[in-house]
Amino acid sequence: MDPILNPFSSGTRLRDMIRAIRAYKTAAEERAAIRKECAAIRTSINENDPDYRHRNLAKLMFIHMLGYPTHFGQMECLKCIASPGFPEKRIGYLGLMLLLDERQEVLMLVTNSLKQDLNHMNQYIVGLALCALGNICSAEMARDLAPEVERLLQFRDPNIRKKAALCSIRIIKKVPDLAENFVKPATALLKEKHHGVLITAVQLCADLCKVSREALEHIRKKCTEGLVRTLKDLANSSYSPEYDVSGITDPFLHIRLLKLLRLLGEGDADASDSMNDILAQVGTKTESNKVAANAILYECVQTIMSIEGNGGLRVLAIGILGKFLSNRDNNIRYVALNMLMKAVTADPQAVLRYRATILECVKDADASIRKRALELVYVLVNESNVKPLTTELVSYLETCDQDFKGDLTAKICSIVSKFSPEKIWYIDQMIKVLLEAGSFVKDEVWRALIVVISNASELHGYAVRALYKAFQKSNEQEAFTRVAIWCIGEYGDLLINNVGMLDLEDRITVTESDAVDLIEITIQCHALDFTTKAMALVALLKLSSRFPSCSERIREIIVKYKGNFVLELQQRSIEFNSIIARHQNIRSMLVERMPVLDEATFIGRQAGSLPDAGSISAGSSVSLPNGVAKPADSLVDLLDLNSNDAPAPSSSGGDFLQDLLGVDLSPAAQSGANQTSKSGTDALLDLLSVGSVSGPVESPSAQSNSSAIDILSASKSEKASVSPLDDLSSLSLSSRTTSITGAAPMMDLLDGFASTPPKSENNGTVYPSITAFESSSLQLTFNFSKQPGNSQTTNIQATFINLSSDEYTDFIFQAAVPKFLQLQLDPASGSTLPANGNGSITQNFRVTNSQNGKKSLVMRIRITYKINGKEKLEEGQISNFPRDL
Repeated sequence: MDPILNPFSSGTRLRDMIRAIRAYKTAAEERAAIRKECAAIRTSINENDPDYRHRNLAKLMFIHMLGYPTHFGQMECLKCIASPGFPEKRIGYLGLMLLLDERQEVLMLVTNSLKQDLNHMNQYIVGLALCALGNICSAEMARDLAPEVERLLQFRDPNIRKKAALCSIRIIKKVPDLAENFVKPATALLKEKHHGVLITAVQLCADLCKVSREALEHIRKKCTEGLVRTLKDLANSSYSPEYDVSGITDPFLHIRLLKLLRLLGEGDADASDSMNDILAQVGTKTESNKVAANAILYECVQTIMSIEGNGGLRVLAIGILGKFLSNRDNNIRYVALNMLMKAVTADPQAVLRYRATILECVKDADASIRKRALELVYVLVNESNVKPLTTELVSYLETCDQDFKGDLTAKICSIVSKFSPEKIWYIDQMIKVLLEAGSFVKDEVWRALIVVISNASELHGYAVRALYKAFQKSNEQEAFTRVAIWCIGEYGDLLINNVGMLDLEDRITVTESDAVDLIEITIQCHALDFTTKAMALVALLKLSSRFPSCSERIREIIVKYKGNFVLELQQRSIEFNSIIARHQNIRSMLVERMPVLDEATFIGRQAGSLPDAGSISAGSSVSLPNGVAKPADSLVDLLDLNSNDAPAPSSSGGDFLQDLLGVDLSPAAQSGANQTSKSGTDALLDLLSVGSVSGPVESPSAQSNSSAIDILSASKSEKASVSPLDDLSSLSLSSRTTSITGAAPMMDLLDGFASTPPKSENNGTVYPSITAFESSSLQLTFNFSKQPGNSQTTNIQATFINLSSDEYTDFIFQAAVPKFLQLQLDPASGSTLPANGNGSITQNFRVTNSQNGKKSLVMRIRITYKINGKEKLEEGQISNFPRDL
């Protein structure tokens, strides 16, 4: 019978058990054998048989290494440790270190045995105790046994001193408060000639410096010169076969000494000066063609970069790292790139000398090296070297792996936007990036390019021609396609007429039909998403006005999408077709060029320094000419919907307006009112007078920097329930452009629009005027009248008077009313308000009160103007209207 299968085989030797276990072919057989062997060991433990105790413990350690539970043998370890003989103690301490850890409560029982063995006459037993204590010492054991270990640091035998030093390292890590007890014994060991004692003493001093500031100052003051001398002797020592590694004498001690010197020199100029010479000697004399030597050089570089060294030493250190970059070993190159990332902050010019090598690392086959090198290049870029570095990165973009393209593209875009010396270079580089990796860029990148192009009026022609030529070569990248069709839609006439030609350009011949063909190809591409196609439809609408000869062809292209399954494309197609076919008189005004986008605001939002659109806080304002309607976000701002101190909106649409305007919108108060909408959205639409029959439509003809269609909003169109063109009849803010009114049928919001503004009739009942708003610098007066036969509608004439000595420019008046009121504003009489009351601005508007006789008028106003170019803001709420209005 196999002895391991015998349940009472406590006499089986360890080697026989190992051989038998290895002979089993399945895990089940192994588990069965282990269970039987453990049962036999338990039986032997219960019998308290001392003859086989050490053998059972050895077998338990092997079973533990196989991953099976052996907790039942922990007490056997303590019994072996308590035995007087060295063999039993040796197996006991070995089992203690393997089967137990510092979290075991059983460990507390061995403290007394350890203390006795640390004071034993036999140095080998002392060594066993030190070894065990250094491996499993807990905080409680450290406090109890620290005096014995401190005493053993001065033991006569060097091996005991070495083990005591290692044990001391564990003690000060567990209980840093005990560090002061080991400072003097540790510094005394630094004078040892024994190699083992010296290297452990250096490590002990390094750990003391980390845990105790007092220890650091003491060792820095007393031991720096001695450590420098030791390192110098080691660097100049002859061949020593005992500690030689590949021809390098004792590299481990080298490294330990350099690490300790780094701790001592950091933040201390005197200590750093004393070690400059030896660091330079180690950095220049150590060969770099061996692994051990490279390890020493790496630690030397780290020490140089950490201490208060001079510029020459840092140049030497960066030179060593430059050599590392040329090494074939990927690990050495990686650590070199890591160190250069730290060194670039100290001496960027020295790192720039290895620019070509770093760029080669960006093209390395190893992914980790590529990413680390790219991060280093990004840190190295400045205004003087941005062009060559970007050129190298863009050229590599064509051949790099797809996995790396996203990271590379993001870094290039960030570099170009941050360090671009001129806009034409920015446009060229971004076109190249979009052509090569447009699918990897974020939406903010191509939007930023559009912002830059729109702000560079002298480069409009150049940009649209460059995009047209690039589009003819490739149109596979969607981000590039969006920028191209946006520019062609905006500046198509400049493309046809070669306007704004630069000296570096070659004249190209593009017909109106060619430009339309390009947009048609784009909109027919199945690979593009509906956002791009929506932008293409808007571009076609704009080209229909810029290219009258192609208007009918463009209309045919647009009509094809009247039955599209995508609601956004279908709606745009129907609306745009209506504009082309039946609204020739206003089409040119609708499709004027986009206003110049505020580049600083866009960059600020990208960086997170400004709130996003739609989340403008109550104190902010947007600079717009008087009479140009603000977007819906401005009304959110006007009503303080996102103010931090505004009450939280409730589920009902009227509740938050009640809180904001201080009016009673409760269901009981509104029981007799005509309610057509219950949602919060309807409340805002009602507030904006959207869908009202007599709502004015503000024409953008008077301002070249306003446009009814925001092409950039196409990317958010899937969230919109109202077309951009619907907004033409929805805004009821102040406007100095020509206002066109008329009936707005449900099927065509633009039908019936006239070309002249309505005249306000004030031939009805006249009410006393009131001073609606007055501050130290501005006075606002309201004059009221009602039309005969219409008691719900009140005509109000607002008169603004400047009470200060400064002239106000860019004057804008805005107002908002609660849901039961309808507000319609006419254009203001001007945008400049003379100083000292020497003139005024008047503005007429109409308010319809659906609950006339039950509720009085209430209104929230905002007035913005500029004084010497500095924008001012005044706000207030008006509730002192006559009660019968």
